[in-house]
Amino acid sequence: MTLIEAIILAIIEGITEFLPISSTGHMIIASSFMGIAEDPFTKTFTVSIQFGAILSVIVLYWKRFFQTLDFYFKLLVAFIPAVIFGLLLNDLIDMMLGSVVVVAFSLLIGGIILIFIDKIVKQHTDPEKGEKVTYPTALKIGLFQVIAMIPGVSRSAATIIGGMMQGLSRKTAAEFSFFLAVPTMFAAMVYKIYDFYKSGVIINQEQINFLLIGNAIAFVVAILAIRSFINALTKYGLRMYGYYRIVVGLVILILMLAGVDLQIVD
Repeated sequence: MTLIEAIILAIIEGITEFLPISSTGHMIIASSFMGIAEDPFTKTFTVSIQFGAILSVIVLYWKRFFQTLDFYFKLLVAFIPAVIFGLLLNDLIDMMLGSVVVVAFSLLIGGIILIFIDKIVKQHTDPEKGEKVTYPTALKIGLFQVIAMIPGVSRSAATIIGGMMQGLSRKTAAEFSFFLAVPTMFAAMVYKIYDFYKSGVIINQEQINFLLIGNAIAFVVAILAIRSFINALTKYGLRMYGYYRIVVGLVILILMLAGVDLQIVD
């Protein structure tokens, strides 16, 4: 991996991590085109730079993280299903993580759902409760997050749709999705890095520099992406992201049919 490749992946991470378009699909395409998907450091890099994305949420919404304990208890309630199902379905998840076909079809199916989801959730919209996340709502959003264990589904897409299905406004659903990403992504990141450590992955000084630069870039880009996404989501809904997912899914399938060796790196 070169510095330019590290910068490109960091930008992609920052843009895609919190948008409902699947960072996995984009990492597959980018790393495969650059020819670094099989580089052992690529996996370590793509996992580690998630820290920058996580930090962007904390910095952007820092006031929200200095609320009552009720805020953290709701995040815990939403986080628990991912822990339980993650442990129970670990082998199945690992098997799916190795399938680019699963990612491609998840993108396509998810895209179709996003195109129609705004019309579907209108019947669930509750003007009085649209800005408040209750404990039952938090739990249901957590269950929707479990669906995102299927590669290509997109954690953001699943949790935002879950929130909207419970009557939350688009903005509130998206923001809770961002907050829930902090413990979820941090736990997944630590777990994967520990796995890399056990497997004997050694990082040199140049790669450490790449990680520092990558996290910094992912942090800045993620802040810009979150701000832009909230505005776009409030005004236009999820339809345009649905069309985009379908395009990305088709690109992956076309590349596979063309004989391009695509590798999972996320």
